[in-house]
Amino acid sequence: MSTVIPPPVSALIRSALFVRDRKRSKRFYQALGLTNLYFEGVLSHPSASEVLGLCEHRPYEVSIVKSEGPNFGMVGLFEIARSDTDEPVRSGPARCGESALVFYVDDLDVVLPALSAAGASWTGKAVTFELGHFCQREICLRDPDGFLLNLVERPPSGQMQSGPEMEFTPLD
Repeated sequence: MSTVIPPPVSALIRSALFVRDRKRSKRFYQALGLTNLYFEGVLSHPSASEVLGLCEHRPYEVSIVKSEGPNFGMVGLFEIARSDTDEPVRSGPARCGESALVFYVDDLDVVLPALSAAGASWTGKAVTFELGHFCQREICLRDPDGFLLNLVERPPSGQMQSGPEMEFTPLD
């Protein structure tokens, strides 16, 4: 009888985005399809600031949105006070040192107008991305705070696959 050893780390549970306007960001991610509310409230305990490494404590309004199904792949929207040291809203293509939130969407032509209306601040053009035995439409865009998103036109149910989509040879 073999013993199943649990992995040392879970799948990505959520991305915490520090936003200028929680309500606006919430509308944007709901337009993307993250319509289920996992949590919404005010983090008032000083540990909320402490875990972020912030010197001054203040309550944070938080909305955590997700799609239907298991509690992973969520987006947490934490509204923090603006300051003179805030980074300007990013625009344009990807840069070293940032990440992109990647989502599968059924139809780019349906979701893109809704995201533009909800505050997408930069949109590249949809391209047909080719990888081995398949190709798919993809696009990168930025949310109202300049966070980079990569939308892949594939059935969202594909997130439940548990292995590689194609054979590959590791680089290292």
